[in-house]
Amino acid sequence: MALHPDCRNGVAVTRARALCVVLVLAVLVGAARLVDPASATSRSEKSLASLNHEVVAAVNRFRVAHGLVALHESSALDSSARQHSLEIGRLGYFAHSSHDGTAFWKRIQRFYTARGHGYWSVGENLVWASPTLSVAGAMKEWISSPPHLKNLLTARWRDVGVSAVRVANAPGYFHGMTVIIITNDFGVRR
Repeated sequence: MALHPDCRNGVAVTRARALCVVLVLAVLVGAARLVDPASATSRSEKSLASLNHEVVAAVNRFRVAHGLVALHESSALDSSARQHSLEIGRLGYFAHSSHDGTAFWKRIQRFYTARGHGYWSVGENLVWASPTLSVAGAMKEWISSPPHLKNLLTARWRDVGVSAVRVANAPGYFHGMTVIIITNDFGVRR
């Protein structure tokens, strides 16, 4: 599993990308030796939809356990998350910004509009793994990363959107591996 190691308050920076690739590959090679091939079966679209709902439920359980309100699943944020997960996997990069350099919040704003609202704010968590990724694994990665944990525990959030995608032979950053990528978008507008 991998989070972008240079995340700062939900925004990825790229100054250590080369080192990140080397470290991620080393971790994945080690983890691949420990994975039982029978447990490494691919997830169908139906099971990915189930994974999305399980992530929302896990995020809400975590928030409620920390005295925060549960979030409402937003179809707009789901769409934003899906677009980003697919783009990451198809184009082979791993960052909060879009492939063309557009800031993550601008991408989210196309789906989760600020129009008509006096206050609008968004955040994002990303995680990926090969060949599989569980809800517990995603939550463990996010909780152990201070900027991702901050997003999980941000009191102002009211909405959440999630998209897990499976990409076989993912190019670029993923070096042809089959990967599961989860984008978790948070938002509030009032």
